[in-house]
Amino acid sequence: MKLNAKSIGIVIASTAALLLSVALVAFSQGPGGPRGGRDFERGPGREGFGLFTRDLNLSDDQKAQIEKIRTAFEESTRSLHEQMRALHENEGDPLNTAFDEAAVRSAAEARAKIDVELEVARAKMMSQIGSVLTTEQKAQLAAKRLQRRPPPPPPAPGQ
Repeated sequence: MKLNAKSIGIVIASTAALLLSVALVAFSQGPGGPRGGRDFERGPGREGFGLFTRDLNLSDDQKAQIEKIRTAFEESTRSLHEQMRALHENEGDPLNTAFDEAAVRSAAEARAKIDVELEVARAKMMSQIGSVLTTEQKAQLAAKRLQRRPPPPPPAPGQ
């Protein structure tokens, strides 16, 4: 298969979109992935959510409001992150301990409940941030999301 400049450009753009999508997924899951892992104190960026807000031309007032929302989110979810960390620290080593399905199931359900609470808190935070943005800024953000969205998977064989 020969690659011309257009094909190379498409490959580069697709790769960049994929990398950006992975970064967005990691960011959306919060610190340490979907199960917590590290303190949220470092958060998604002390500089006002970095990539999230960089091109939105936020006013100083908007930046201050978003920082206040982010700080409140960190404080309100700190205990959830601590609970998640404790669950992970208390996990047994599955390679060196006897398998206990009830214990594994119980721990997984406890982590899932915390994940639900964290996801609700993140959605609430994003809603509050959305109320700070202008209609134009929301449109810019929506356009960024569309650009970062990976292309749909190819159809399954035989379809």
